[in-house]
Amino acid sequence: MTEHHLTVPRTARYYQLGEVSADTRHVWFVCHGYGQLAAYFVRHFAFLAEADPATVVVAPEGLSRFYLSGNGGRVGASWMTRDDRLHEIADHVNFLNQLADHVLAGCSPAVRITVLGFSQGTATACRWLVQARFRAAHLVLWAGGFPDDLPPATAQPLLHGLPMSVVVGTRDEFIGAPQVQAQLEQLRALGATPRLYSFEGTHTLDAAMLRTLHQTQG
Repeated sequence: MTEHHLTVPRTARYYQLGEVSADTRHVWFVCHGYGQLAAYFVRHFAFLAEADPATVVVAPEGLSRFYLSGNGGRVGASWMTRDDRLHEIADHVNFLNQLADHVLAGCSPAVRITVLGFSQGTATACRWLVQARFRAAHLVLWAGGFPDDLPPATAQPLLHGLPMSVVVGTRDEFIGAPQVQAQLEQLRALGATPRLYSFEGTHTLDAAMLRTLHQTQG
């Protein structure tokens, strides 16, 4: 038995808050966590677009969907698993590059781009950015880490001079202080200068912290 792969067209889904125009000053690409759907994830960012018409938020959805429990009920999405992972990574990078090209085509070249990954979405965001066709103005790793499998020669050009925020809840049930410290050391060893933010909460997003991150981008 031999394994083969065939590249096929498929339909990817994303959600958008706000309308892109020449007046758009900020675009946020936000990557959800494991088992989430973009339609629900993007709602956490609605107040940003509502408060600032010059801000657009784009939430792509992982290409793999599944039932969260048994054979029915709620559905979630995933960016990848360990099975055939390199092809899944390539498919998602291709999807995200096409999405960014589509969205940014309507923006001024001066638009500021924030890329936020939450939980599993942090690794997807980082793997995308090393192959993205734009330079982000801000990278946010929220409740997740930088992927260990990106070699320094690939990671360092991305991280050098890139404003980066690491965000974690004080009661995050998956990430404790030792993991946060190890992540900061890993990033600094790769040439990054991350800023650490914490909020009173668990493994979730926080509106006040999102507002703070948005305000720091001018």
